[in-house]
Amino acid sequence: MKEVQLAIVGGGPAGLAAAVSAYDEGVRDILILERDSEPGGILNQCIHAGFGLHTFGQELTGPEYAQRYIDEMRRRNIELWTDCMALDISPERVLTVTGRDTGLQQIKAGAAVLAMGCRERPRGALNIPGTRPAGIWSAGTAQRLVNMEGCLPGRRVVILGSGDIGLIMARRMTLEGAKVLAVAELMPYSGGLKRNIVQCLDDFNIPLYLSTTVIEIHGQEHLTGVTLARVDESRRPIPGTEQYIECDTLLLSVGLLPENELSRQAGVALDRVTGGPSVSDDLSTSLPGVFACGNVLHVHDLVDFVSQEAAAAGRSAARFLQSGPASGKTVALEGRSGVRYTVPQQVHRNSGVVTVRFRVGQPYRSASLCAYAGDTLLKRIPKRILTPGEMESFPLDTAAIPDGAERVTFVVEEGQA
Repeated sequence: MKEVQLAIVGGGPAGLAAAVSAYDEGVRDILILERDSEPGGILNQCIHAGFGLHTFGQELTGPEYAQRYIDEMRRRNIELWTDCMALDISPERVLTVTGRDTGLQQIKAGAAVLAMGCRERPRGALNIPGTRPAGIWSAGTAQRLVNMEGCLPGRRVVILGSGDIGLIMARRMTLEGAKVLAVAELMPYSGGLKRNIVQCLDDFNIPLYLSTTVIEIHGQEHLTGVTLARVDESRRPIPGTEQYIECDTLLLSVGLLPENELSRQAGVALDRVTGGPSVSDDLSTSLPGVFACGNVLHVHDLVDFVSQEAAAAGRSAARFLQSGPASGKTVALEGRSGVRYTVPQQVHRNSGVVTVRFRVGQPYRSASLCAYAGDTLLKRIPKRILTPGEMESFPLDTAAIPDGAERVTFVVEEGQA
């Protein structure tokens, strides 16, 4: 059985940043496991600009951003296995892996970082009636086809969902000569960043229909059209609002799910809202020596935040290897009244200032983000605008938590900005 100090599952932006950070903290025996043929993860197909403003102070494309970390990894001679998939991880941190060159083998790790990323929600989760013709793609698959394979999925396009990938693909398909006829969004607000709505839809005169969804798919062998309809407050189609659009392509941008089959198999405790592991402020999971970061933990809006979080996970894994697990009393964190969840889900009292990240459940104007320990207000941050499409970062000073408090609650208070 091969033994390593630190095994990292995933060679995307999270895994690479965790590896570089752990190396800089003194860990030399690091192995990255990447199931694709090259590192970089999803960034390899994100050829648009907009990455790296927080991390590098300049605007980069996805491959350029990934290459920065690939270069740092190679400069440190960190071992990387590509075309290699982790099939299982035990509570004792024994990984079963298989690969084209490695075959089937087991690896005993002193510590492990889970950085498997996320996947797209498929059509099967949407319960859209109709046939199953060709021409229906997830937005990420279409992105790979266009940007990496040089293949245009169709010419007349409807996009369901206004997440960032869907918005970016509306622009990308337009630039490649396709006609994007509509972007339909079930919710009364967009799920993407405001800048993507402006740059990808408004700048190209692509209509965005809010509170609208696809209620029927038409076509036998190939997609011939879709029927849209407005929905009420219960998200049920409103009779009489149906609109048929003739198209040959339907792109689904209906949410991302943390890729946690491996975590679940290992017995890692998962958060019911995020779908990712429940972690402490050091990004440790319920399994000793196993850490999680990036989109496998919760879906981020900016890769810069993924890198920051992953670097922290790498440092925590290094500390675990050097001095064991973190000690001290912990305080639970929770989101209520507009705050959907928190990451981390608990903090150690001696951790100093911890960045707590979360998303709100609906848009707000002139509101405040507040943290309470019981009836004691710990911190209030006024916000002019809050939207579900943008992740919030809330610095919490653990020294301000009163003695005896067992829980800190994050809420949105309207009219307080």
